[in-house]
Amino acid sequence: MEEGILTKTKLLSLVLCALLTCTHSADTISANQTIRNGETIVSPQQTFELGFFKPGNSTNRYYVGIWYKKISTGTVVWVANRNTPLTTTSGELTLTPHGLMVLRTAAGNIVWSSANSSTPAARNLVARLLDTGNLIIHDQHSVDQENPIWQSFDFPTDGLLPGMKLGQDLVTGIERHFTSWKSADDPSAGEFSAWLDTRGYPQVILKEGQQIKFRAGPWNGLRFSGEPDLRPNPIYNFHFVLNSKEIYYQYNLIDTSVVTRVVLQPNGRMERLLWINSRQEWIVYLTPETDNCDRYAMCRSFGSCNIDNSPACDCLEGFEPTAPEQWTVADWSQGCRYRTPLDCGPGEGFKKYTNLKLPDTQWSRFNLTMNHEGCERVCKSNCSCTAYTSVNISGPGSGCLLWFGDLIDIRTFAENGDDLYIRLPPSELDSTENSESSSGGRRARVIVPVATVILVILVSICLFYRSRRKTRKREGRKFIPNMYDHNIRVLLVLSNKGVYIISGWPGSHGDEFGHDRENNSGEEDLELPLFGLSTLLKATNNFSINNILGEGGFGPVYKGVLENGQEIAVKRLAKTSTQGLHEFKNEVISISKLQHRNLVKLLGCCIEGAEKMLIYEYMPNKGLDSFIFDKTRSKLLDWPVRFHIIDGIARGLLYLHRDSRLRIIHRDLKVSNILLDSNMNPKISDFGMARSFGRNQIEANTNRVVGTYGYMAPEYAGHGIFSIKSDVYSFGVLVLEIVCGEKNRGFFHKEHSNNLIGHAWGLHKEGRSLQLVAKCLVESINLSQVLRSIHVGLLCVQRHPEDRPTMTSVILMLGSEGPLPSPKEPGFFIGKTSENTRYSSSTFETSSTNELSITTLNGR
Repeated sequence: MEEGILTKTKLLSLVLCALLTCTHSADTISANQTIRNGETIVSPQQTFELGFFKPGNSTNRYYVGIWYKKISTGTVVWVANRNTPLTTTSGELTLTPHGLMVLRTAAGNIVWSSANSSTPAARNLVARLLDTGNLIIHDQHSVDQENPIWQSFDFPTDGLLPGMKLGQDLVTGIERHFTSWKSADDPSAGEFSAWLDTRGYPQVILKEGQQIKFRAGPWNGLRFSGEPDLRPNPIYNFHFVLNSKEIYYQYNLIDTSVVTRVVLQPNGRMERLLWINSRQEWIVYLTPETDNCDRYAMCRSFGSCNIDNSPACDCLEGFEPTAPEQWTVADWSQGCRYRTPLDCGPGEGFKKYTNLKLPDTQWSRFNLTMNHEGCERVCKSNCSCTAYTSVNISGPGSGCLLWFGDLIDIRTFAENGDDLYIRLPPSELDSTENSESSSGGRRARVIVPVATVILVILVSICLFYRSRRKTRKREGRKFIPNMYDHNIRVLLVLSNKGVYIISGWPGSHGDEFGHDRENNSGEEDLELPLFGLSTLLKATNNFSINNILGEGGFGPVYKGVLENGQEIAVKRLAKTSTQGLHEFKNEVISISKLQHRNLVKLLGCCIEGAEKMLIYEYMPNKGLDSFIFDKTRSKLLDWPVRFHIIDGIARGLLYLHRDSRLRIIHRDLKVSNILLDSNMNPKISDFGMARSFGRNQIEANTNRVVGTYGYMAPEYAGHGIFSIKSDVYSFGVLVLEIVCGEKNRGFFHKEHSNNLIGHAWGLHKEGRSLQLVAKCLVESINLSQVLRSIHVGLLCVQRHPEDRPTMTSVILMLGSEGPLPSPKEPGFFIGKTSENTRYSSSTFETSSTNELSITTLNGR
């Protein structure tokens, strides 16, 4: 009886304990409380959850993190032990009485701990998960949660949540930056990181390793100078703080029901994401990097990048290329210099440049209270001061920002750019003033004859096109039905005088794409299926950002699914891309009748209004570069698969060079233009830069050098001469990259300055070619095939075109066991000499990156 009463009393006490103080609320961890795998704490409004997780497809790697609870995807926003994963499920997370969060293994080994200084054990400390996603440690009896003794917001992982700060606490010394995950399955610190750089005037930078990849620029009072699209909006507000205690950028939600975050993806792309609940997915609504002009220091010193120009780089007014010959082939590595050198003499002044992204502020000084006149006076009095502007452009403008030395990483915007005042010599200022003063008189003398000439030209064009339309009607062109939109009938006419769309039904409009001076393929009608815009809108979910597969000079490529379930890739011409218009026409001409298992298949096109699109078969494994240059995914390509890919590319090139109706020179063969289908079969893609030859034509010379540095043959990059042998050179580079798993122009050996070609050449001469092979291939290697592939690759990259094999010979050499000729010195490799470093095979030199696609250059 007494035993029963005791039992009931014990049960009652346990119930009371549970209802009162003996357990902890769902959003807190008390001192000495332990959280184990399968246990979590949840923020008060069920917004965020903290616990153990295993990312993606990883095996035997467990982490403590915070993720969205209300979102079905469970997106992780913070990871405690990102670089020290647990290998079993038996970890324990504990809050010590001294205020330390500690993660231990079952054996008691500490894997991770919070980075705050310990506090007296007598305090009533708890760790609390807030609805902002912030995990804080504070005194549970204190109402002040704004100043916790530790918080996860001080240690971002791969992005920012609303309320997080990017920058420095000058009192505590904490520097808040974030770093990408290595991959979707690996939260450890990746190659990319975002910082608030406080050398000089603070600016946001994105780094790849130790190199700056992108610079958002300094804060101008309204936005970062390099982010003109960062504007007031109904989702969030943002501000920048610079005082004696803190320097930081922060954004906060206006509507707290919205779910948004900033994330730095494993591929280095920074994105502002918005959760769309009805679609159960994240969408990208803003990204600071939009085009090639956002690449750091694209045009080097005193150069400005304008994406609307071709080529994009130009010297600022008053400056000239430092190396004019290199500049003409789009090698901007030497930048620009003063046309007339400064001498700090009388008469020097400042010219106002408008709508610019302000230069790199690493070497700047600033004063937040000085006015514009004082700023100019201070800069003019210091001969080392190159330029100045106002720090804050809101209102009348205030503050002073001074630059010293060269001006780096400038671009020109169409709108929302900043003003910059650059020091110029008197002669340059005089020419500018004379130009402005005489412009009124010149305008009056010029306007009448110009108007007359324009009128004559317009009348001539009208008469010409009226005659042309009558000619076409007499030729009796046939209309072909569109296989996807039956209410539209279209004939696509391709000729050496242009590309025409002739329509006989409502909803499709006649159009002309201009004159092609390079493709002399002869006039020809191509019955190419036309997709309706409505069909593609539905297939791509209204061209959702989430459907983007990639982006190039032509424009973005989207994944789509037709109503019959067929997957497609839609290559959409960017509306601002004049180069893409040329590529659109050229790609249709080059590939419309090509049929080979190692060439990507063109299914049709779409031309409605301003929209021009090409529709291809969808490649589920995307580009070869996404495998061999990724440390994780590269392991999925063993040697048999890589050799199969090499052989397939060779056979595709052989078809282009020998077996197709017209001889096609690709001119931009590279790893990213090799797509992989579901069976890892390679398919050559992107024919926007291709050229067609007649049967008896061997080579050609062009004033329009196109392609990608690192893959371009020396005779082509330097002199504009191209042939099937320039494609063979690109194939050789590609083979070496597939074997090694490294980019040619991104490769620098720690013991020498060689690029990948030079490294392979040196190892081959010493009989050590196997050292070139990627480590992940060791277990699957076929010794004979690997050595033969490297040897053939070196034969393909020989300096002189006549020494390189044809693709017929390449396929025979790869598939046989017979002896191979010895390769001669390759083109464009960097080797050591007594005079340090040189380009051994050509005087043409470039320091452009491997993935810089050159699309419009002036050859010699």
